Parts: sequence; C-alpha cells; structure tokens
Amino acid sequence: MISVSHTLVYYNHAVNGCYFNIHTPKTKAGERQIPMLENVKEAFQQEKAYQEYNNMKCKVTVDGYTDFIFINRFGNVQHQGTLNKALRRIIRDCNDMQLSKGKKNPVLLPKFSCHSLRHTFTTRLVEAGVNIKVIQELCGHSSSDVTLDIYTTVTKELKQREFGNFEEKMKQQKKEWEQTLDIDHETENEGE
Repeated sequence: MISVSHTLVYYNHAVNGCYFNIHTPKTKAGERQIPMLENVKEAFQQEKAYQEYNNMKCKVTVDGYTDFIFINRFGNVQHQGTLNKALRRIIRDCNDMQLSKGKKNPVLLPKFSCHSLRHTFTTRLVEAGVNIKVIQELCGHSSSDVTLDIYTTVTKELKQREFGNFEEKMKQQKKEWEQTLDIDHETENEGE
C-alpha cells in the first residue's frame, strides 16, 4: 500500500529563493491508502537498485523528513519541473523519430506533463470499469462529481463499448420476452 499523508511543495520566491516544504493534503480526503500495483512495486525496486548502483543517497532534509525516494544525481529532492523538461525531450525525440520515417499520417505524442499522467490513470480506471467511489478515494477527491467532471475523459472506444453492452442487453431482453410469449402462446393452444 502507498500511504498519502503529506505533500511536497516547491516554492520559488524572489526574496527567499527556491525551497521545498512539507504540507498535509489540501483536504481530509487527500489522506489516503492506494494499493500498489505489481509493476509500480517493480519500478520502485528498479529505482532503488539504480540509486544503489550509482551510489546515490538522499542528502536533503525537508521539515524533518528525509530519505526521499525520488532524488536527483546530487541527492536532492527531484523537482517536478525537471521531470516535465525530461518528458518534453522524450516527446520531442519520439515525434522526431516518427516524422523522420516519412509516413503520411504519423502518430505523434501530444504535449503532456507529470500531472497529465494522473488524468490518464483516472481515465484508464474508468475504462476498466472500476467503481467511481473507489476511483474517488484513490484520487483523494471529496466528491465523485469532481472525479467524473474534472479527471476523466471518456474515450470514443469506451462510449462504443458501453453502448454495445447496452445494445446486447436489450437484444437479450427482447429474446427472453419473445420466448415468454412463445411459451404463453403454446400454453393457450394446449388448453383448446
């Protein structure tokens, strides 16, 4: 389980300079337990092995907290802006590679940030049929309306699948209804 009980906040003040602080989540719903998927656990283990191999150790303490998982090569807390720059480079390089192939309509990656991955994860949970109340709790939202209105983008495929499920259910009900009518009709004929 991943326990979310604090947030790491970055400040960039003209007077006080740049620094991090530890805060509690914005709402009580923000404090939560998230089940850890196996591939997430493996990613944490790989990060730990990478840091050990490269002799990287956390060298910073923020409001009494240390031993952060995501650190840079200097042992400082990893900054979200640095990660977003890395994502932009990856997107650029992937798109350049696709464009260099000379295909008529290449599939290109859109611009996105670390926070966009939260939206994507939430949308994939919805597409997988995870209960909206579970998703609400995982995201730390105080209301499922927030989850549905802000963090999910229902895809065309999901709409088609759900409508297909509805159509299949309607066909099944029609078939059952017709069978019931046939049975009633046979009963009437037997009585004559």
